[in-house]
Amino acid sequence: MKLEAEIEKITGIGPKLQKRLKKLGIKTVKDLLLHFPHRYEDFSNLIKVCQIKEGENFSAKGWILEIKNWQTWKKRMNLTEAIFGDETGTIKIVWFNQPFLKKILKKGDFVCLAGKLVRDEYGIYVSNPYFEKISPFKDLIHTARLIPIYPETEGVTSKWLRSKIREVLLKLKGKIEDPLPKEIRKEYKLLPVEEAFWQVHFPDSLKSAKRAKERFAFEELFLIQLFVLKERIKLAKEKAIKIPIDLNSIKEFVEKLPFKLTDAQRKASWQILKDMEKERPMNRLLEGDVGSGKTIVAMIAALNVAKSGFQVAFMAPTEILARQHFENFLNFLKGFNLKIGLLTSEDVRLNGEKLKKKEILKMIEDGEVEILIGTHSLIQKDVKFKNLAFVIVDEQHRFGVEQRAKLLQNANFKLENVKIPHLLSMTATPIPRTLALTIYGDLDLSILDQMPKGKRKVKTMLISPKEKERAYEFIKKEIKKGGKVFVICPRIEPDKELGLTEQKAVKKEYQKLKEIFPEFKIGMLHGKMKSKEKEEVMEKFKKGEIEILVSTSVVEVGVDIPKATLMIVEGAERFGLAQLHQFRGRIGRSGEKAYFLLFTESSAKKTRERLKALLESESGFELAEKDLKIRGPGQFFGSKQWGIPDLAMSSLTNVFLVEKTKEAAKKILEKDFELKNYPLLREKLENFKREIHLE
Repeated sequence: MKLEAEIEKITGIGPKLQKRLKKLGIKTVKDLLLHFPHRYEDFSNLIKVCQIKEGENFSAKGWILEIKNWQTWKKRMNLTEAIFGDETGTIKIVWFNQPFLKKILKKGDFVCLAGKLVRDEYGIYVSNPYFEKISPFKDLIHTARLIPIYPETEGVTSKWLRSKIREVLLKLKGKIEDPLPKEIRKEYKLLPVEEAFWQVHFPDSLKSAKRAKERFAFEELFLIQLFVLKERIKLAKEKAIKIPIDLNSIKEFVEKLPFKLTDAQRKASWQILKDMEKERPMNRLLEGDVGSGKTIVAMIAALNVAKSGFQVAFMAPTEILARQHFENFLNFLKGFNLKIGLLTSEDVRLNGEKLKKKEILKMIEDGEVEILIGTHSLIQKDVKFKNLAFVIVDEQHRFGVEQRAKLLQNANFKLENVKIPHLLSMTATPIPRTLALTIYGDLDLSILDQMPKGKRKVKTMLISPKEKERAYEFIKKEIKKGGKVFVICPRIEPDKELGLTEQKAVKKEYQKLKEIFPEFKIGMLHGKMKSKEKEEVMEKFKKGEIEILVSTSVVEVGVDIPKATLMIVEGAERFGLAQLHQFRGRIGRSGEKAYFLLFTESSAKKTRERLKALLESESGFELAEKDLKIRGPGQFFGSKQWGIPDLAMSSLTNVFLVEKTKEAAKKILEKDFELKNYPLLREKLENFKREIHLE
């Protein structure tokens, strides 16, 4: 058996169980071993029956002296009642609604029992205890020790997981290779991998369990640090084109702007321009709140590069956004005599003119297109730049050296002989500083923490189901005043498994609102629509041919509808604070008073606390810190979305551990950058790079 083996290779796991385990994210043997307990119950106190005290956890060895099933008359509840005893006395046991136990446990069975003595209307008894039959060939794993309690799903209990994990660990005894170098384990006092697995699942003490989890957290963070440090060192060896600062063009651009730049925009622009004067490729992240003016900063840098005679590629995550950026660039860079192109799968343009794809590709290769804006179409094989010097990536996955090389479209070149482009990544999701320094350790940070003057605040309100009717009246008033309304839903269609009510899915909500507002024009937008359809819907919404737009989170990033003054979010508890803050940034962009209404049916304290934070904070940076505190890093980032294991996620805020892993990664890379002497670690890092995507 190998760690990489599919879960079905384990004896006794058929198609039905595979499906259930997949719900827990368990697809391989390794996933099963990394399915760690979320807590432990202490039943290590092994005593005689006569020593059992009310309300205290205990374990005891003894015999089943009697066992029977019966049903309560009042509640029609199935009870399994047994008498358990040893040489010092007897005690009553009751299991609720588990009549099958009578077939498993028989009179005379020698068992170990773990539970708690309670007193209620049924008398004094041990309620629903764990038990296991004692035999000379079996260790006790469900009683008489610290018992691991796992995240469960229907048909997969902690008891089943304990048995299966132990069986797997016994089969793998002496076969689990440790990817952490011996000297690292020794220096940082880390448990060997096999011992750590045993101590996580079957710990000798809570201290041992903690130490084992710390070993795995160290390993995952160490891999993240290796990944980002390797990128940083690799990039430092590369050469880029030096871009001189054209102060005259920049001054002219800034003076023509219909608004004044904030100090934060000036500072970030200067950092970027100074970076690009160097021969080393820039690798900078521009982090700024919704509406803080990141695009203008990127535009200043793009103008400077184009005026120096080099090409710029601007990559956006969606066609809608690419088109929007294209129009903004044309508008703001009017009068600078630049050739600005748009290239998406559906749309090809140069300045105001529509072109054939073949035509624009030729112009890009000849260096005639100075600024090219598009989606992932920009990194297709047939897009060849003549002298690309600067890449801007908006709200996307990170770009490493390889991706930049791909943009240059020279499949066989050696990186050290080629000048690679400077890179500016932009995000409107503020990240707490400790996390940013770990996740983005290879990037320099520029932060826009000021908002342009005159931007009106958006009034945020929490709406309960009782207040829905009033909210609908409010929609009518806003539309009659000339405003436009967004209605955001978590899903395209209802998902019965998730227990979503019909109102929280786009298609159902669209039909429902058509009945409620027959006098208004209602549109629908979601990710499964074709690009052309999406574009048409957005165009109609902009022009006022659609007054209410029902959408999924496709409008989260950057979509600009100046007249949108009201947004309703259905099932608000299903979105993260950062995402809700992004939504909020889509309205009130024209300076009109705007309203952001959060519809929630949840009465959970944590949910209300989280949504309340949105009412109290205008700043995305402040919100990010609050969200991190309330939900923890796993949910803050969406560990499934990033592919980072939960344990590494929850350790991201442990500054001491982060520093230790950074130090360890530096030592190893200084000694052996290619990890030639650490084949296991190199393989683990390659797999890790495939699994994660540090956005």
